[in-house]
Amino acid sequence: MATTASNGSTGAPAARAGRSYDVAVLGLGAMGGAAARHLAARGLRVLGLERFGPAHDRGSSHGGSRIIRQSYFEHPDYVPLLLRSYELWEALERDSGADLMTLTGALMLGRPDSRTVAGSRESARRWGLPHEILEPADIRRRFPTFAPRADEVALYEERGGFVRPEAAVAAHLDLARRDGADLRFGEPALDWAVLPGGDGVRVTTAAGRYTAERLVVCPGAWAPEVLAGLGVPLTVERQVQYWFHPRTGTAPFAAERHPVYVWEDAAGVQIYGFPAYEGPEDGVKAAFFRKGVACTPDTLERRVAPEEVEAMAAHLRDRLPDLPGRFLRAATCMYTTTPDEHFVIAVHPEHPQVTVACGFSGHGFKFTPVVGEILADLATAGATAHPIGLFDPRPRRVRPTQHEVTT
Repeated sequence: MATTASNGSTGAPAARAGRSYDVAVLGLGAMGGAAARHLAARGLRVLGLERFGPAHDRGSSHGGSRIIRQSYFEHPDYVPLLLRSYELWEALERDSGADLMTLTGALMLGRPDSRTVAGSRESARRWGLPHEILEPADIRRRFPTFAPRADEVALYEERGGFVRPEAAVAAHLDLARRDGADLRFGEPALDWAVLPGGDGVRVTTAAGRYTAERLVVCPGAWAPEVLAGLGVPLTVERQVQYWFHPRTGTAPFAAERHPVYVWEDAAGVQIYGFPAYEGPEDGVKAAFFRKGVACTPDTLERRVAPEEVEAMAAHLRDRLPDLPGRFLRAATCMYTTTPDEHFVIAVHPEHPQVTVACGFSGHGFKFTPVVGEILADLATAGATAHPIGLFDPRPRRVRPTQHEVTT
């Protein structure tokens, strides 16, 4: 953990350390930034602490795009949250004036009994979501950039697309600051503790100590350390995003022609990808889904080896005939996941003053605004009307919690 810190980029002097707040938010990435925005919008005095700068590229929320979809193969219980999230993405665009969400349609491809297809179909059926099941010939005719095998099908939904992570994080932070949140960047929390008698919490940084009535902890890839006492096993994995320039150019991959997709092969390996959304020279982005290597934020290897590029290229080669084409670049990020791949969103089992949110990576970014709303509910009322039973850490704990968690 870092032991030194600078003052935040908001220009707030170190002398302000010690001020009491209604809610302190540790971590101002996707979820923490959204929580700060929702809390500040409710008129609360909010402190936000972040070890890096705003909308940084050191964690999980960067790379230009994240898929958004409704026919959710991970579990049907996510769908109500997705529907609310879509509403909040649109509201965030209106409130911020930023271009954040683009709907391109989404294809979930694989064998009919694959998790990607069968799970998506189950969610669509249970919640009455508009969708189509396409046979191989239908896929090729409507989306000629794809070359499915004879035993593969696809679920297509019009409401799929992508959101822009860096712009979305920045939009939440800008609105939080507009509504009075004290956001401090380059100032990581060194530790936090519940005050004697449970009367609030204390957060310590290199700049001093702060007190707040409530605490929201959104540590991202630092969760295994920051929330070690939570008792839920968390794994951090290095993931790589790749950009290629198609052999025939980017026009066939334009957003109005080429949908986002998740494609599962017979061995259960999933890849995902996007249209060419930033112009003809930016190329087309693709990546493996959950095929990473264990790491920590301190040991993450950011260099991408040629053999990694070739492994991605080989997987694309016979599925999207115009890819891989020419390799352009790659970028690493981190997934932080639980054993069951579901999120953790809850009031801390041992500390009712503390709300925790972690384990989102792999499929969490699309939920960012609704998670912010949920965290604001939990921090202010201790409960939420949103269905979050799936994310309760208590049935998933493997060891007792500690009284104090050091960050």
